[in-house]
Amino acid sequence: MSRRTTGLGLIAIAALLFSTNFIAAAIFGSGVSSWNADLFRSMIDYVDQGLSTTSLIALVAGILYLLWAELAELRKPK
Repeated sequence: MSRRTTGLGLIAIAALLFSTNFIAAAIFGSGVSSWNADLFRSMIDYVDQGLSTTSLIALVAGILYLLWAELAELRKPK
């Protein structure tokens, strides 16, 4: 597997983990009869237990892998 593929995979995992917070909060509050922004924000705070940190780590790792692949391509002799 190339570094570019690994970097893109890590960025995709970061996007999935980031969106999981919102999906879980929506499922958690699916039985609520009236919605507002404050209620949804409190649901996100209740559900969010480390996925934001994990998604940030995966995003940074993915970007570093992509940069590593591009720098290796630039340094390759022509």
